[in-house]
Amino acid sequence: MYVGRDLTELSTMSIKDWKKSELAYFHHSFQQIVPYLNAEGQTIHQDIVEEIMNRGGLKRQEADYTHGTEIPFDLGGS
Repeated sequence: MYVGRDLTELSTMSIKDWKKSELAYFHHSFQQIVPYLNAEGQTIHQDIVEEIMNRGGLKRQEADYTHGTEIPFDLGGS
């Protein structure tokens, strides 16, 4: 379950101020509905992808016995 700000609130601020967990969640959400996105939705998704890439991606640097390699988007992390 996602714990964080909704897209309405996030759309009023710079994408550079979004948390990694928010980027991960909304990237995943938009990925699921790509065939149905209008031009505005595609632009928002592209902006999210670009910001993720600017931050070095969403993968953890390495896994250990308590953490996988994916950034969870339901923990409210930064």
